[in-house]
Amino acid sequence: MPTVSSEELAAAAGVNSAKLRKDFSYLGSYGTRGVGYDVEYLVYQISRELGLTQDWPIVMVGIGNLGAALANYGGFASRGFRVAALIDADPAMTGKSVAGMAVQHADDLEKIIDDNGVSIGVIATPAGAAQQVCDRLVAAGVTSILNFAPTVLSVPDGVDVRKVDLSIELQILAFHEQRKAGEAPIDGADGAEGAVGVEGPAAKVTKPAPGSEKNNDDRKGPDGDVPAVMPA
Repeated sequence: MPTVSSEELAAAAGVNSAKLRKDFSYLGSYGTRGVGYDVEYLVYQISRELGLTQDWPIVMVGIGNLGAALANYGGFASRGFRVAALIDADPAMTGKSVAGMAVQHADDLEKIIDDNGVSIGVIATPAGAAQQVCDRLVAAGVTSILNFAPTVLSVPDGVDVRKVDLSIELQILAFHEQRKAGEAPIDGADGAEGAVGVEGPAAKVTKPAPGSEKNNDDRKGPDGDVPAVMPA
């Protein structure tokens, strides 16, 4: 029987082991001192709390490039989500096989949802069509929507929407990259104090040696300017 200790789980999750044990106690899971937690039972308890121990039929609307990629994603089934139908408004897509399933036309959306007892919908349509699709899903009884369309959806109370915007995720990464670049040392500034052409906190201004002001005056030419090149 595979077991795991709270210290191992805490280290993997980057949290405090005492807090982890307290959180697990709310699941009704208590490890055995010196042994740890039964891995299989712990996974079941967490899955049960997340609602992953039952079958969740979902419909996916919009089977373009993104929709087809999502349909071919193998991780849904392993987490308890069964793709009940692939739906698209393009008549040319009707009957086409994607991920081993025949695409159905959007005209049959309401019937498909009712026949399969669907409460979760995935929208992968262009932005302009997303709200209309959302309204039809909600009217048909869908109460949770995962939105991949680049637009904000308006839904009534009691309907949950999760928006997945890949461009925003990339913008967040770009922000962190910019911050990291700003924290990087300037070339030539690490340990080379007063290096020519280096400005900023690492650069040091060297004070003129005593009497150098006079030497500078002595170097002035007839017009009072310092020559570009001084004789040795």
